[in-house]
Formats: sequence, structure tokens, C-alpha cells
Amino acid sequence: MGAHVLGLGADARPALKSWGTNLGGIAHSLLSDFWPHGEVARAYGIFNEDSGMCIRSVTIIDPQGTVRYHETYQGVLPDPNAIREELGKLQG
Repeated sequence: MGAHVLGLGADARPALKSWGTNLGGIAHSLLSDFWPHGEVARAYGIFNEDSGMCIRSVTIIDPQGTVRYHETYQGVLPDPNAIREELGKLQG
């Protein structure tokens, strides 16, 4: 749908790579928000100060840099079909 999928974690790059590999491989890029620890995640409101980790979430940002969709998830994975539906709404 012309979108770029990126993951964000507060771990160092080697740890993110190992995590993705242990899951059987991640098809999208994983971005490290390691230093300053969690700064980007804090800006998006998805950094858990107690655990020092990112909260599972999906954020859709348009080409102009405007956040068009944001959802956080606890205990469940994001539904890919719901995300595709949101992308479809943005594309008209």
C-alpha cells in the first residue's frame, strides 16, 4: 500500500537483531531507541518508565510527518487487517 513498516525498541541494535531472529525473522526494519534511552518512544507516548521498554503500538505517519493513526496494545498483537483498513482510509 506504499507504506513503510518500522519497529521501534529501546534496546541496543544487537539485542533487537537477536530478538527479531529468535522470532523467526522480522520482515521490517527495527529501529534502536537506545541512546538517549527511549527518547523517541517518550515523544510518541509509548515508553514505559517502569520497565524501560516500549509499549507495543502502531503509529501511521503520513509523508508530511503528521500522525494519522495511533493505537497501543497490551497482551495482544496488532491486527494486520485493521492496520490495512486504516491505511486504506488514508489513501481514499
